[in-house]
Amino acid sequence: MSIPTETAPAPVRKRSLYRGDPGMWSWVLHRITGVSIFFFLFVHVLDTAVIRIDPDKYSEIIETYKNPIVGLMEIGLVACVLYHALNGVRIILIDFWSKGPKYQRQMLWIILGLFVILFGAATVRLLQLIVEHI
Repeated sequence: MSIPTETAPAPVRKRSLYRGDPGMWSWVLHRITGVSIFFFLFVHVLDTAVIRIDPDKYSEIIETYKNPIVGLMEIGLVACVLYHALNGVRIILIDFWSKGPKYQRQMLWIILGLFVILFGAATVRLLQLIVEHI
């Protein structure tokens, strides 16, 4: 006599913690911009330290930075610093203002609006400087 076997339960699908919420993307972008700024500062300290070793070599290094590709990288750096700073102020307000958590989503959209306006103005000026030096 055979006993019917039970069917195995359907596997539980684990969902990612990242569900696409704007606050989550703000957190991810804050970390990415922070790491980017850190690496820029690391390179900046290294190339500036060369001046103590050989001032002529330092001048050569600075001359290699005067090209359009590095100019575009500078625009990216401005984007990183600007977003990181604005989002940092938002995070401070969320942490230290009693109504911060309640208005965090509105503050996110405000800083994104400010970012677009300020970054747009900075990009126009930086692109003008890049074109002048070509």
